[in-house]
Formats: sequence, C-alpha cells, structure tokens
Amino acid sequence: MRSKPETIANLSINEYCFSKKQIHGVVEASQFKWNFTWFFQKGLLTVNPPLGRALIEDALLRFLLKKDYELEAGNEYKFTISAKF
Repeated sequence: MRSKPETIANLSINEYCFSKKQIHGVVEASQFKWNFTWFFQKGLLTVNPPLGRALIEDALLRFLLKKDYELEAGNEYKFTISAKF
C-alpha cells in the first residue's frame, strides 16, 4: 500500500498585533517560501509572492484558524500538508 503524499510546512510568526487584529509571518514548504498576513477579525489571508500560492493558502488558513490563540510572535511551528510539493 502506498503512503499518502505529504509535505511539512514550517511557519514563523514575525508579528502578532492584537490591536490591529493581524498576524504577519513566513511559511516555507519544500523549495517555496511565502510571506503572509492574516487579518483574523475578518478571516482574510494574504499570501505573497503569488508563485505557488495555491499550494499553501488553504492549508495555512486551516492551521491559522485552528491554532490562532496559541500562536506567539517569535515562535516557529510545523504543520503537515496532504500533498507533495
């Protein structure tokens, strides 16, 4: 039986600003690296650069929604994506 494809994403939180209700960070998976801003009051996620954004956007948003109250600036996190990059 073949194992399911997966990629480990590494996420760093650069800034968590509760007054602006946003989180800035960097996520890396395979050879890709993106900067993101999550406006958690609006549920809006922006990911740049656009190259490969479709690969990470949904998985990143699910992670942020699940872990938002546990995230802290300066910390690093990992999550698994059910796809091979």
